[in-house]
Amino acid sequence: MEKDIYVLAIESSCDETAAAVVKNGRYVLSNVISSQIDIHKIYGGVVPEIAGRKHIENIDWVIQKALDDANMSLNDIDVIGATYGPGLVGALLVGLSEAKAIAYAAKKPLVGVHHIKGHIAANYIQDVNFEPPYVALVVSGGHTNIIYAKDYTEYEILGKTRDDAAGEAYDKVARALGMPYPGGPEIDKAAKLGNPENIEFPRALLKDESYDFSFSGLKSAVLNYLNKNRMQGKEINANDVAAAFQESVADVLVTKTIRAAKEKGVQKVAVAGGVAANSYLRLKLKEECEKNGFSLNIPDPILCTDNAAMIGSAAYFEYKNGKRDKLDLNAVPYLKLGED
Repeated sequence: MEKDIYVLAIESSCDETAAAVVKNGRYVLSNVISSQIDIHKIYGGVVPEIAGRKHIENIDWVIQKALDDANMSLNDIDVIGATYGPGLVGALLVGLSEAKAIAYAAKKPLVGVHHIKGHIAANYIQDVNFEPPYVALVVSGGHTNIIYAKDYTEYEILGKTRDDAAGEAYDKVARALGMPYPGGPEIDKAAKLGNPENIEFPRALLKDESYDFSFSGLKSAVLNYLNKNRMQGKEINANDVAAAFQESVADVLVTKTIRAAKEKGVQKVAVAGGVAANSYLRLKLKEECEKNGFSLNIPDPILCTDNAAMIGSAAYFEYKNGKRDKLDLNAVPYLKLGED
């Protein structure tokens, strides 16, 4: 019988300071998240300098609480895992520096984790029996990818965004509609009260044979619609705009994901990232997967947003695959999948 592996994981890539203890990559013993949303909401988005300072203030107690909640000490931990990219460089450095210091002082192996691999690994926590191969749709504020997961640590990028990520488009459209940050949940809420058939917005690259995405044209179409109607003094139904925008985004995401699963001959589809918490996207994917005989795995909303449990899961599988990082590991803000 294999020895259980306990990972202390740290995540600080953006505006959540998080730490978790994860057993064998699938069982979460603790998952502590200190969010900065209320602070950044004042500015309408994340201010990198403020995020970095808040991480410094929060990281020690967040890690201690994660250990306390798991009823463990550093002596019980086998691996230290931490996000080292992509993300805000100042924010990343706080978590990574802390992880390196702990690894050095406690004489534990260090495993640097790619943030996107962390999001994908959240699916192994959601369903402890879930395993590769499968096609994953990764949708967040900074990333939109379709990925073929061949194994726990081996990924093939089938498609990516050529400009704005889906979550970024959500935030920008929400701001144009006068909604507070973060915009994703606000758009989701408003769309439930609107009729998407009242406005027609473009579906970029839907007919394209590639699996790439483009949301800047859609964002511009929404802004042009709003500006034109305001100049003409026409009434704007924000709920209809939100519903039509959301349907356009989901239509492209779902269509390309299902096509990728068919092409790769897999029977499983997974979703990851902050936008995976969107209720309409979850519903449309569920409908299309059922229609095509695919199983669908979507993590609970708490595992979709940035958290350390997902980093602990990814670190475990990287560790089992032989990955060990030296203490000179640096933060890489624009780290691409496949370069780690």
